[in-house]
Amino acid sequence: MNLFTDTIVALATPPTKSALAIIRLSGPQTFEIFSSIFSKDLRGEKERGVHLGTISYLGEIIDQAIVIQYIEPKSFTGENLLEIIIHGSPLIAQQLIEVLITKGARSANPGEFSSRAYLNQKMDLVQAEAIHDVIQATTIEAKRLSLLSLTGKTSEKLNPIRQRIADILSLIEVNIDYPEYQDIEQASKEKIIHDCSEIVDQLNTLIIEGEKGRLIKEGIKVAIIGKPNVGKSSLLNALINEEKAIVTDIAGTTRDVVEAELNLQGVVLKILDTAGIRQTENRIEAIGISKSIETVKQADLVVYVLDATQPTKFENIELNKILETKPVIEVFNKSDLVAKHEANQLYISAKSKDIQPLLDTMIQNLGIQEANYYTPSFNNTRQLASLKQIREYLQKAIEDAKQNLTTDLLSSSLQLAYQEMIRLLGLEGTMNLEGEIFSRFCIGK
Repeated sequence: MNLFTDTIVALATPPTKSALAIIRLSGPQTFEIFSSIFSKDLRGEKERGVHLGTISYLGEIIDQAIVIQYIEPKSFTGENLLEIIIHGSPLIAQQLIEVLITKGARSANPGEFSSRAYLNQKMDLVQAEAIHDVIQATTIEAKRLSLLSLTGKTSEKLNPIRQRIADILSLIEVNIDYPEYQDIEQASKEKIIHDCSEIVDQLNTLIIEGEKGRLIKEGIKVAIIGKPNVGKSSLLNALINEEKAIVTDIAGTTRDVVEAELNLQGVVLKILDTAGIRQTENRIEAIGISKSIETVKQADLVVYVLDATQPTKFENIELNKILETKPVIEVFNKSDLVAKHEANQLYISAKSKDIQPLLDTMIQNLGIQEANYYTPSFNNTRQLASLKQIREYLQKAIEDAKQNLTTDLLSSSLQLAYQEMIRLLGLEGTMNLEGEIFSRFCIGK
């Protein structure tokens, strides 16, 4: 059932000159509004169709157009919807939108077509979020993961878990309300502990997959740090295979954070080359060093570069404390200048672009396997936080069962886990826990 009484319009393609432009019109008055300016009356159409005709207003032709017509509820928004394909002139597009507004439509708010699709139950919240992710994807791998969510593959992974929690709750309800039935399985504490523990294991897998999916989709910040003249800027240039950072033999050349991106096997690394860290009286260099420390705080991974010819480490107490909380790859640069390489140390030569050992180590540090690029995953902050909350509720039920609390008290945590799962998918108001439970009862009960 359509929830909206107004009809919205917006340009669906960029507002620049192009071969074609697409305008979307959606809502209950869509066909009435457009038929009043189109050379064909679309109000009697019962099936999806494509129409060629002329758009006119007050005796003036606006443009010829191809119109794709969708009949509710079989459309993206779940409403009557038109996609109007016109010549790609911003002038024509703006003129047509103004006429449609004059005829009774209103300008759509940002994201409103997708919002209507979600509210009209054409997709769940995970799918709605994936629309934005598909548009924002900067790698094929990130796009692939987003499309898996958009097509519902990710949401499907939660259904068996939701159903299993509902099974446990149903059993508890039957045992409480119908204790006289001896042939019904007992919701014993041992069973609750066993079933909830298995579900927690499944959630752990989903969370791990989601964290790896987040890396693929969002990328990671990699800070390159080290003392002056250890080759940090040379390493940045070698990583991106271009001369972006200035390289000299003068210590302290880099005064500000230099940023670049590298696609490393489908993961975008946002590389941050920092100023060399040392004690200095130079005020400008000191500002750069302060920025370096702030960059390390924000980084997901730190590449700590040392000069293989004289590998002395930082004496900065503040920085060393920060590094204790971060994943750090320690790398010895200028390997071509030392005759002996120590065991269990990572050597590179940024100047000669011999950096493959570092790239291999970075890939290992990410922990991403080929399968992760094809695995549907809950991979944004909201989704991961929700999965962790569900896991916490189930762990509470397990602990309460071990403490011999009554089953009706255990069901409270299970109900919270179920409701959080519904919130994760954005299905509040469309799925009813009581209906889910009692649908499992025999007819006549």
